[in-house]
Amino acid sequence: MLTEDDRAFYAREGYLKVEGALTGAPLAELQRITDDLIERSRDVTASDEIYDLDTGHGPDSPRLTRIKLPHKRHPAYWRALAASPITEVLTDLLGPDTVLQTSKLNCKAPGGGAAVEWHQDWAFYPHTNDAMLAFGLMLEDVDADNGPLMVVPGSHTGPILSHHRDGVFCGAVDPADPDAHLDRAVTLTGRAGDMTVHHARTLHGSAPNRSDRARKILFFECHAADAWPLLGAGSYIHELGQERFWADLQDRLITGRLTTTPRLAPVPVALPLPPPPDRSSIFRIQKSGRATSAFA
Repeated sequence: MLTEDDRAFYAREGYLKVEGALTGAPLAELQRITDDLIERSRDVTASDEIYDLDTGHGPDSPRLTRIKLPHKRHPAYWRALAASPITEVLTDLLGPDTVLQTSKLNCKAPGGGAAVEWHQDWAFYPHTNDAMLAFGLMLEDVDADNGPLMVVPGSHTGPILSHHRDGVFCGAVDPADPDAHLDRAVTLTGRAGDMTVHHARTLHGSAPNRSDRARKILFFECHAADAWPLLGAGSYIHELGQERFWADLQDRLITGRLTTTPRLAPVPVALPLPPPPDRSSIFRIQKSGRATSAFA
């Protein structure tokens, strides 16, 4: 699906936009399923294993920051990743053997939906190599007013910036860090069905949704099968034990085959330790770790 120019751009800049990655009935199905999941959150009074609630959430006004692990909530989300044009983009960039790291559906509600402070995904879950990326499939039109993703081009080839404050992992960089180069940031807008791609080491963030329209983006974070997680990250997989980890890994295989021979690469690593008081989502990591906001 990608051209040589697309692949060269991604390698150089650390991000890419793919127009019309999902269209027609498959896109409409995801939109309906997502709206139904949001509707079912009306009676939820506290964040749980499915929903991360935003300020002001209630029966009359469902407001979410996130639907957690959407690929486990309905098979249509998994099909979008594993059996669609998105799958072609995945293998174009990572090769034939790919695994899902995690999925999430960030739901920025109108009128102030929560910001995501500037960060590098790699800081949360370093692996033995950095053949890792994130897809952001737009389920709504996204423009400059409703909290679009922003990326710093070329930052995936630079250092892993500090994501700590007062010695504790806070899940965000200090916007005043001179190595952040936020003045170079590019804003990624698009139509429903368009998709962004960013490398796991690319610095990125998004402002609050200040518009009167929703901003729903489905994120799939994926890696090559030979990239293996390092102990010390906050993922649930470290709590599974050997047998359950292997079963879970097979469930997360997207394309190709698994390997038990990790590829070791000379990549920069800083572990997300010590952890913040609440590490249940990036929003809570950044809040409980008292991250300095770039969007206040």
